[in-house]
Amino acid sequence: MKRSSGGSPTREGLLHIRGDSPQGRFHDEVHRSSGESERILDRMELQEDRGKRSALSQWAQRWFGSYHTSARAYEDRKDTGRARLSERGRNRGCCSRYKMCFIITGVLVGLFLILSGSGAFWVYKTAPKDGLSPPWYPSPLGGTVKSWEESYRKAAAMVRKMTLVEKVNVTTGTGWSQDLCVGNTAPANGVGFPALCLQDGPLGLRFVDHSTAFPAGITVGATWNKDLMYRKYKAHALEAKMKGINILLGPSMGPLGRVPASGRAWEGFGADPVLQAVAASQAIKGIQDAGVIATAKHLIANEQEHFRRSLEWGLPNALSSNLDDRTLHELYLWPFAESVRAGVASVMCSYQLVNNSYACGNSKLMNGILKDELGFQGFVQSDWLAQRSGVASALAGLDMTMPGDGLLWLDGKSLFGPRLTEAALNGSLPMERLNDMATRIVAAWYQLKQDNQTLWPAPPPEGEGGPNFSSFTDDKIGLIHPGSDDKTEAEVNQFVDVRGKGNSHGLLAKQIAIEGTVLIKNEGGILPLNKKGPSKNRDAASKYRVGIFGEDAGPGNGPNACPDRSCNQGTLGSGWGSGAVDFPYLKTPFKALQSAFDNETVELTSLLSNEIPAKSPSSLLDDQDLCIVFINSDAGEGFEAWNGIRGDRNDLYAQKGGDKLVQRVARACGKGKSSTIVVVHAVGPVVLERWIHLPGVKAVILANLPGQESGNALADVVFGDVDASGRLPYTVGKSLSDYGPGGQILYYPNGVVPQQDFSERLYIDYRHFDKEGITPRYEFGFGLSYTTFEFSNLTLAEKKPKSALPAPRPDVGATPPSYPNELVDPSTALFPPGFRKLKNRIYPYIARASDIKRGEYPYPKGYHDKQAPSPAGGAQGGNPDLYTRHLIASVSLKNTGTRRGKQVVQLYVSFPNGVVDTSTGDHIDFPVRQLRGFEKVELEAGESRNVEMELSRKDFSYWSRGLGNWVMPTDGKFTISVGASSRDLSISADW
Repeated sequence: MKRSSGGSPTREGLLHIRGDSPQGRFHDEVHRSSGESERILDRMELQEDRGKRSALSQWAQRWFGSYHTSARAYEDRKDTGRARLSERGRNRGCCSRYKMCFIITGVLVGLFLILSGSGAFWVYKTAPKDGLSPPWYPSPLGGTVKSWEESYRKAAAMVRKMTLVEKVNVTTGTGWSQDLCVGNTAPANGVGFPALCLQDGPLGLRFVDHSTAFPAGITVGATWNKDLMYRKYKAHALEAKMKGINILLGPSMGPLGRVPASGRAWEGFGADPVLQAVAASQAIKGIQDAGVIATAKHLIANEQEHFRRSLEWGLPNALSSNLDDRTLHELYLWPFAESVRAGVASVMCSYQLVNNSYACGNSKLMNGILKDELGFQGFVQSDWLAQRSGVASALAGLDMTMPGDGLLWLDGKSLFGPRLTEAALNGSLPMERLNDMATRIVAAWYQLKQDNQTLWPAPPPEGEGGPNFSSFTDDKIGLIHPGSDDKTEAEVNQFVDVRGKGNSHGLLAKQIAIEGTVLIKNEGGILPLNKKGPSKNRDAASKYRVGIFGEDAGPGNGPNACPDRSCNQGTLGSGWGSGAVDFPYLKTPFKALQSAFDNETVELTSLLSNEIPAKSPSSLLDDQDLCIVFINSDAGEGFEAWNGIRGDRNDLYAQKGGDKLVQRVARACGKGKSSTIVVVHAVGPVVLERWIHLPGVKAVILANLPGQESGNALADVVFGDVDASGRLPYTVGKSLSDYGPGGQILYYPNGVVPQQDFSERLYIDYRHFDKEGITPRYEFGFGLSYTTFEFSNLTLAEKKPKSALPAPRPDVGATPPSYPNELVDPSTALFPPGFRKLKNRIYPYIARASDIKRGEYPYPKGYHDKQAPSPAGGAQGGNPDLYTRHLIASVSLKNTGTRRGKQVVQLYVSFPNGVVDTSTGDHIDFPVRQLRGFEKVELEAGESRNVEMELSRKDFSYWSRGLGNWVMPTDGKFTISVGASSRDLSISADW
């Protein structure tokens, strides 16, 4: 069976590039490099007119902006008689939006062509203008941290023995589907460094048999359970290790959740930087404690699928995410900082531009922020085909290109590979940079002890290690290089079961799904249910009648019916895209509830469809004592589309007529006298306003994306075998417009290079609701329990007094390795005699030594300028003083109910008023409150416990654009508030 790629080759077009220079240097980028066009990231205050957009772009934005505003307003209307939409009508609207987007794109491109008068391909050579990121060169050397010192020592010894082509092999993927994993590097055989296998993803192992389909990241975030976060990803990594995977492409912390309709926000942990950071840190520790290299992705501000990648929507360039320096540091970078602090060995740069420079070619981002300020010691890899330049991206800090192809899938024209070899030979790429690239990758391998051949046997022919599965066939025997013209076959799938002894990983997946299930409404304590039905007010001779409704309760056509789960049918256990996996099984809610109810006392009927027949029998609705309705909302990665949804959702309503189904059932269940419970599976927030106030709707459960144990986990919560302990990792608004202008997808291009200004700055999700005084339907952090809790006795213990600035940046803890940097003889890089080249496979060799011509390379502007180290740096995660304890908050929590339960103790910080940045004179505004810590606590009925949470300097600091450092206000009082959600903070104290 042919597998779906991480992005269909038919959807990726050619980004035209300038040809090689006479000196033989390889592809320069069509957009300006970070050194050429990115100027003021460290002073990145948003301008009123971003990038001086043309009048044409402004006209187009007004034209389709008004169209989409109207559509969004229509979508947000309440369900009145004049504004009702059938599901079919909504789907037609989705298709119309998609067609409209391409019409607008065509108009924009056509008008640019006419106005330019310079040929049909002019627009496809148009570079992003007025970049806002300054140059930051050279790329800092790895090996400056004590905890990595031994790994770098070993790596340096190995890299010194490598030939030039072996160094290039280590940094370059072999090409899409050239080997068995989604990403593969070639080996350095002369020194014993193996080919590396990189595999998706954050939920489980993509394209892998006999592995676990864990709950998605958003469900993990909803547990608010640090232990489960760690255990999930350690189990995940153990499965990867047993499959021969060296590098796991997760966890995901970008998208952060700026826009609730984002197609891939479900891969991360929630719409708050601290929640994301804690979960990401726990995930990385779990993965790397198992000996697998973790990948923190996607760096950075990759918040929507529309226009995320060049030419995916017919435009020559991707969207640019434009954000100021404070927003970058306090929101989107925070989880990456904690990931680096946890020792993450790889970071993946994202597809789109950041301040009009591609993230994988942005020197300020990769060199200045990631490697200098955050002290990152591992390697930066590109997202698949996110690299859009050659020498420039290497200079800007990219260490590994994936999957190795150039600008197109399977084009065999890598931007590294032989081009990197040429660049090193002709002097365009300093050998110091290539040596550092290779050393960072090899050091990560040593750091995770993958040189231990007992734990990591060498791949064939030297050993029996390496991947024991194929991403490109389910057959036992298959091609070993499926993307090439080589027809050699071998046993590529050994069907190794990696799910743990006694399906222990399945039991862990169930526990995560249980604790990630959020009870948000429970009128009259209708939940938990009795498996035998209620014992009172019922004729003993009759059975308790329960009806289950909705396609989402059933199996549909099976959990793996569509490639990469790219359709919404049956019960929803995952979003779609490269973050999805093949389900080994998916326990449906209907089957689990059917097994749990006592059939001696309960009569269960079902309609596993969203369409109720007009002439349905009375037993279907009228005779029910209880109705349970299942609805959902799906989304995923932008390379796939379903039913008019191209990655990002088109609205926040339930899909496939789910709202209409709830209305029909709630109004008719037991002739309107019986109760209805609604269960929602979704990739993110769902607007519930069309039915949440109906008298019959007594309980609502948001079960997120629960993975393979969906039904079993839900049944345990519904019947009270466990407490309802999930809490919302996002805000549920009453309409999409509640999330503000910053919470909207840019559905239509506002230029040949679409510009998305993060002008809301810090105010996303609950921060926006708090600032604007908007009452959400259910706030961030909210969730009900089957018991009750009381908070009391909040005390603050100061461990260190306030002071404006952290201690000076410390000296490096270790000395980076050094190498001889002489240029080598080009003849050493030639294809070996008689070498067989496979079609489309990437090799490091050059064809002719005579092609190498040395000369002056036009390095980016600012390349030779000496950069001052960031005062916010000095260790992994930044200046170590940022993590010094300043305060310990202690609070008493008591279970005042009648049963065991779990509560999430949430701590929020409110900053002083009237803060002025003395370096700039700026008045600093702050969100009303910001999450700074949490602990999940289980208590028996009547039990009390003291809960402590530490707060660091960084928790009390803001990012100063003037100082380029974290600053703690020393005047005024901080308010520390503790409670059960962002709007249920029952106790507070000042510091």
